[in-house]
Amino acid sequence: MAVYVVNLVVDQGVDFTQTLNLENGSTNAASDLTDYTGAAQLRKHASSRNSYSFTVTFQDRVNGVVKLTLSDDITKRIKPGRYIWDLILTDSNGLKERVVEGSVLVRESATKE
Repeated sequence: MAVYVVNLVVDQGVDFTQTLNLENGSTNAASDLTDYTGAAQLRKHASSRNSYSFTVTFQDRVNGVVKLTLSDDITKRIKPGRYIWDLILTDSNGLKERVVEGSVLVRESATKE
């Protein structure tokens, strides 16, 4: 799989959802993600100790559809600003591959609950 760049905007204090359609970089066909697991985090910078983990679910494994979510409980704890993120997939043999990376802009909410 190719490494894609996807930049995200996360609003503080609300639920966040992003759906990704992963393709094979050489054939442009959907990536078959059967038997894969995924992990995704955002951090201020790569060596930052503080991280926020996305929930990674596979909406359609055969067609490479992955859904990332952050609950409002998580987004309200993230300070506004710029961050980095990536998605790592692990196959059934334990091989890990970074398939998506990018920046995240966390925007402060005017509404406080």
